[in-house]
Amino acid sequence: GSSAALWFFHSRASFDRGRRHRRVSGDMDGIEHRTVAVNGINMHVAEKGEGPVVLFLHGFPELWYSWRHQIVGLAARGYRAVAPDLRGYGDTDAPPSPDAYSIFHIVGDLIALIDTLGQDQVFVVGHDWGAWVAWYLCWFRPDRVKALVNLSVAFSPRRPGVKPLDYFRSLYGDDYYVVRFQEPGEAEKVFAHFGTA
Repeated sequence: GSSAALWFFHSRASFDRGRRHRRVSGDMDGIEHRTVAVNGINMHVAEKGEGPVVLFLHGFPELWYSWRHQIVGLAARGYRAVAPDLRGYGDTDAPPSPDAYSIFHIVGDLIALIDTLGQDQVFVVGHDWGAWVAWYLCWFRPDRVKALVNLSVAFSPRRPGVKPLDYFRSLYGDDYYVVRFQEPGEAEKVFAHFGTA
C-alpha cells in the first residue's frame, strides 16, 4: 500500500546519511544544525535567520542540503528558514517498519516540528516528494500553513479505491522508479552505482 511506498522513499536505503553533507557544509554561511524530538523520532533540522518561518521539504533522493542556498537567501531577507531531513532521510531517525512511514506519521512529524519551533503557522515550500507531503500537510492541517509553494508536483487529489502504486504503474509502467523500487534490492542496486546504498 501507500505506507510501503512512502517507507522506501524515507528509508535508510534511499539515500546516504546526511552526516557527509553536514561535514561538507560545515559552518556554511552560518547554517545551524540541531536535532529535535518530534512524534517519537529524532529529526535533524538545518536552520538560519529570524522572523517568520519558512519550512522547506526536500524531495527524493534529497536532504536538507538541497535547500542550502534558499536557507541563506531567505535568512538574509528577514525569514527563519528551516529545512529538516524528513523521516528516514539523512540524520533523522529511520524507523524499521514500513508502517511507520504513512503520510499521517510524516505530517505528524511536521506538526510536531512546527510546535517545537514555537509557531502557529509557517510558510511551506515543497519539492518533488516533499511537495506531496506539503499537499497533505495543507489538506490535513490548513490551520498550520500560511502559504504553500510547491515545485515540480501539481496537486493530485486522492482517488478512493485506487492505490497510489497502481496509479503510478498505470501512468508510467513497471520500470518507473516508484514501481521498480518496490522490489527488494532494486533501490540498493541502483544506488550502489553512486556509492550511497
